Amino acid sequence: MTQGDNLWVTVFFMNEATKQFIREHRMDDVRQLALKGGARLADVDMPMALQQIAGWQTARRKLPSWAETEGIVYPPHLNMEQCSSEQTARYKENLATLNSPLTSFVDLTGGFGVDFSLMSRPFGKRVYVERNPDLCELARHNFQCLGLEAEVVCAEAEDYLKEMQPVDIVFLDPARRDQHGGRTYGMEDCTPNVIELLPLLREKARRIILKLSPMLDWRKAVGDLEGISEVHIVSVDNECKELLLVIAPEETQPLRLFCVNDGATFQYVPGEGTIQSQGGNVSVPGWECFSPRVGTISSPCLFEPNASIMKAGCFREVGEAFGIQQLSVNSHLFIAHQDVPDFPGRRFLIEATSSMNKRELKEALKDITHANIAVRNFPLTAEMLRKKLKLKDGGSVFIFGTTLSNGAHQLFICRKIG
Repeated sequence: MTQGDNLWVTVFFMNEATKQFIREHRMDDVRQLALKGGARLADVDMPMALQQIAGWQTARRKLPSWAETEGIVYPPHLNMEQCSSEQTARYKENLATLNSPLTSFVDLTGGFGVDFSLMSRPFGKRVYVERNPDLCELARHNFQCLGLEAEVVCAEAEDYLKEMQPVDIVFLDPARRDQHGGRTYGMEDCTPNVIELLPLLREKARRIILKLSPMLDWRKAVGDLEGISEVHIVSVDNECKELLLVIAPEETQPLRLFCVNDGATFQYVPGEGTIQSQGGNVSVPGWECFSPRVGTISSPCLFEPNASIMKAGCFREVGEAFGIQQLSVNSHLFIAHQDVPDFPGRRFLIEATSSMNKRELKEALKDITHANIAVRNFPLTAEMLRKKLKLKDGGSVFIFGTTLSNGAHQLFICRKIG
């Protein structure tokens, strides 16, 4: 048992002085508390108090409904940072309840229990399975605080699955660290090994939901696992957080891919012509080749796809769906004659363009002192470009450096729409 595990167990025996210290100081800086608090407060279990204060502060940001619940016990910092956010857990809750009879739900890799606490709530039977006995004790305590009735089973996922009766939903979030604590991304290197378990999973569940590392290539995952019906790439605040795979043995439908960022979703069927988004099907108008001179376009706009689109690599599908054109196949930036409000990403009004010619640059940047700079398929990094342009960071101006399809290096000076 590690020191962290001991802290989890002793929380059930915290004295009143420790509890009172946590209540009084949970808004304070944990580092400052650690420096000045322990020596003069003999009755306070300072390591436990600091862990609970830090955990609550993280939960306030990631798990607001947990932070509002009295009595919740938090694990060490690393576990809190690695657990799902409430936003992504609620997305998985909707995913689990879609087309499901809501009878039985099993989480074979329970962990801290955030996903389980939300995904399982609509189901009549809820089973949390976890091999770490201390996490099981923590889950029992927290589920009671949350008013969630659940069966908590301390067992290896593989062992429980062999004896399990068929259920509606099985959820797995395999551990992505090796025996030395290093990160792993391939499914065959995670615990449990989903590739090996898949035949038995297909026998025991109507739908299987897998949560994998966002670093994993979804195409490789589809190639490694037979029968995937849905791929969900989930981002929060334009940062890719999760790769979710859905396997439905009883369903026969083509693979669908969902690119999700906060409230925006872009959906398509890889390899087929039907493209869907929140706005429905979109016809594709005819296009003229783009000229890098602003005067050739009325109200020209630049579009940068969100993190989920970038991860999916579905640039052709996005262009077809919204009737917009890529600047080049490697730029991952789009352009259109006018704004496209439903575009899944950031939208900019182009105010000027410039080559890297000194005279052109001087004219294009004559009234600009600050800018937000990004590069796509460009020979300079963003910082190198900033130094070359002699601009300070920030402000309302956005400058994109990229390479056009004809090989020309081009700057787009823009302002964000909305």
